[in-house]
Amino acid sequence: MSDELLTVDQAAERLQMHPDTVRRLLREGQLPGRKIGARQWRVSASALKAYVEGGNKSAGTKGHQP
Repeated sequence: MSDELLTVDQAAERLQMHPDTVRRLLREGQLPGRKIGARQWRVSASALKAYVEGGNKSAGTKGHQP
């Protein structure tokens, strides 16, 4: 079974973030993704789900740690 690959815009819509924010997360390695060609990224639906569920504890916690 293959995992759905999302564009940056699709991932941004699902995360309710600006596409530039998603690109930054991808560049910084906080959100796993694959670079397609020189400028395009793809994010697997399962990686996006893991990110949302807190699979990457360092993402989005800067300055908000208990």
